[in-house]
Amino acid sequence: RLKPFKRLQVILQHLKMSKHTDSTAEVLLEKRGGAGIITLNRPKTLNALTLSMIQQIYPQIKTWEQDPETFLIIIKGTGGKAFCAGGDIRVITDAGKVGGKLAQDFFREEYTLNNAIGTCKKPYVALIDGITMGGGVGLSVHGHFRVATEKTLFAMPETAIGLFPDVGGGYFLPRLSGKIGYYLALTGFRLKGRDVLKAGIATHFVESEKLPALEKDLIALKSPSTENIADLLNSYHLKSKVDQEKEFVLDEHMEKINSLFSANSMEEIVKKLKQDGSPFAIKQLETINKMSPTSLKMTLRQLREGASMSLQDVLTMEYRLSQACMRGHDFYEGVRAVLIDKDQSPRWKPAALEEVSDEFVDDCFKPLGNNDLKL
Repeated sequence: RLKPFKRLQVILQHLKMSKHTDSTAEVLLEKRGGAGIITLNRPKTLNALTLSMIQQIYPQIKTWEQDPETFLIIIKGTGGKAFCAGGDIRVITDAGKVGGKLAQDFFREEYTLNNAIGTCKKPYVALIDGITMGGGVGLSVHGHFRVATEKTLFAMPETAIGLFPDVGGGYFLPRLSGKIGYYLALTGFRLKGRDVLKAGIATHFVESEKLPALEKDLIALKSPSTENIADLLNSYHLKSKVDQEKEFVLDEHMEKINSLFSANSMEEIVKKLKQDGSPFAIKQLETINKMSPTSLKMTLRQLREGASMSLQDVLTMEYRLSQACMRGHDFYEGVRAVLIDKDQSPRWKPAALEEVSDEFVDDCFKPLGNNDLKL
């Protein structure tokens, strides 16, 4: 018979295991074949990322990374609508309002997880089927492989809620071809399906209905190398014919995007858009005019600086920005207008780009001393 203490350990171990495979858990972590599988399991909230999910995923990735029997990591979402629509913003807002520690911890631990994905020694395959925005982009874009489907909907819509395209946006967005990344970051423009691949955000495109078969084949690979995994993904990718003929949605506007969004300041971008006067430029102006002026200035500088920084330095910079947003006004107002009251008419303070001083923006980028993110 087991000694009482030992018995307790066995029971706890059993509970821990069953928690991970329990279908009501927010995130399911399991090992199948040579693959570690992470399943985001909050379909009702479009798999929005919570702090407790982050706290479960991070140590599991670290464990699998060290495990000689784990050859790859797969991450996916349940419910068929979303991979992950972003961070659980409302909870962060409530905490931030009262100066709660969650507003510090959430971003710190989320960015630490983004870095773990970006530096993961095992091939990391994100199946970004459905809505993939904000925090969901952070869980996928820094990994080796990102598989989009015809249902993928990608966006970094943060400037509309008084935030900035974080989770390493300052790293991957300025590295997209031309000024696409700047355009996506400032306007929150949504890319769909194959366009997510064409923009350079996804590495492969596979029909949504083929994903279970792909997953099965990935799990069945015997001690695969990164090349073996790439070969398998390529073979699925080459067979997928959905929207193959369609040209990239931004193709006809690329020349304009590259010239208009290469300006050094937001005021200059706005001036160039006004001077251009084309229907495309006017549409971008309308969009930009709805965004938080503070967020726009912060974002433009974040991308310009991030273009030549390492992922670690970008995340450290973004952590400073996240805390500046928590101290400020626009984030709470943006969340109120877009997510809570849904009146879609935020009252930004300051209300105009000209009123957001360079000193204020500089201040957002200042180191936080002992509170800085250390990676």
